[in-house]
Amino acid sequence: MRLKYLLPVLLAAGLSTASFANPFETTLRNGLRIIVNEDHRAPTAVQMVWYRIGSMDEVDGASGVAHVLEHMMFKGTPSVGPGEFNKRVAAAGGKDNAFTSRDYTAYFQQIPKEKLEDMMQLEADRMRHLNVDAKEFEQEIKVVMEERRMRTDDSPQAKLFEQMNAVAFLAHPYRRPIIGWMSDLETMTAADAKAWYNTWYVPNNAYIVITGDVDHRAVFALAEKYYGPLEGHALPPRRQEIEPKQEGPRRVTVKAPAELPILIMGYKAPILRDVEKDSDPYALEMLAAILDGHDAARFNKKLVREDKVALSAGIDYDNTARGPGMLYLHGTPAEGKTVADLEAALRAEISRVQQDGVSAAELKRAKAQLIASEVYKKDSMFGQTMEIGQIESAGLPYQKLDRMLEKLQQVTPAQIQAVAKKYFDDDALTVGILDPQPLDGKPRRPTIATRH
Repeated sequence: MRLKYLLPVLLAAGLSTASFANPFETTLRNGLRIIVNEDHRAPTAVQMVWYRIGSMDEVDGASGVAHVLEHMMFKGTPSVGPGEFNKRVAAAGGKDNAFTSRDYTAYFQQIPKEKLEDMMQLEADRMRHLNVDAKEFEQEIKVVMEERRMRTDDSPQAKLFEQMNAVAFLAHPYRRPIIGWMSDLETMTAADAKAWYNTWYVPNNAYIVITGDVDHRAVFALAEKYYGPLEGHALPPRRQEIEPKQEGPRRVTVKAPAELPILIMGYKAPILRDVEKDSDPYALEMLAAILDGHDAARFNKKLVREDKVALSAGIDYDNTARGPGMLYLHGTPAEGKTVADLEAALRAEISRVQQDGVSAAELKRAKAQLIASEVYKKDSMFGQTMEIGQIESAGLPYQKLDRMLEKLQQVTPAQIQAVAKKYFDDDALTVGILDPQPLDGKPRRPTIATRH
């Protein structure tokens, strides 16, 4: 499941945290945006390159190509050999990685500030000069297939979530797994990866966020030096695939070797599109915090500790995305309890909110708990960089981050009760159940439902 609480809460009564810094921004002639967030507390810097391309932009039969290309981005250019990128980052005293999502693909390096220019040169080089060698591809596609086996095929929870999503979405590309279907990976070629790279990896389809002990004017000059000469081209039109309205509950059962059953209940939920006009996504975010935002939240207190109907119970809701939204209730029944018992208990907790609402004190506590995560995030240059980049990937301007936090702060108990009544509708529900089968002797990851 996706990361919970992309949007934190800024204030609760009597508490405060520093507002988001005011980044500096420029756009190069080739369309590449450079966002610099100065933070002079430590002599380090983070560079993160975001491409507005993810698994939702793939087509049937080519699932997984966005993630495969992410792997290939470390396979070298005419001036940097295969695997040398990572070695240069390590030699500079830094660390680097990359990740592919439904909505974007991103690459980052966290390094001493004096090494930022070297990292910008490396990223600019592979933005337009990547080698997609057939032999390197044949090796890397095997790595990706093994990654799929480990992360999905051998993980009962991941397998359940994958198949549940394929049922929850009929038309929208969110129905396909980010890592791709195995049959698509088996038939993918180096030419497929090269075509993806040539089409989407251009400066006018990317933006760069740099946070650290830097001067934005110097960074802009370096960006012009290294990224400025790169040429962009017109992007192909992106077809908007609209998910048809769900008109009844859906259920899927997955049988897999596991020790315990798992339940996931996914409801269609709104996504934040207009920071000022939208209100329901903020209220759902706060509802999630009240139900599962801290150790004393309702799910853990009632279902795990008091009633002992669940070993674990949680809620996940991400209110920013390019595509349609989902809110997930999930859990693992306790010994002697069934999936049906857990489903009834989760429904009862939602019903309590629908009928009785939440108290002002409860809401205040949930806000206070989320403030702590915001404070910790501000202490991390990587966290600040992620926050800017992720909100931009969803089509929302990072300049609105403080306003979004203010809107979350303004959520009332009445709004929370209203969204509980509005969105927990069985006609918009997809239920996924893991039916545990006898273990086959192979090592397994924990089957208790947890956040990914």
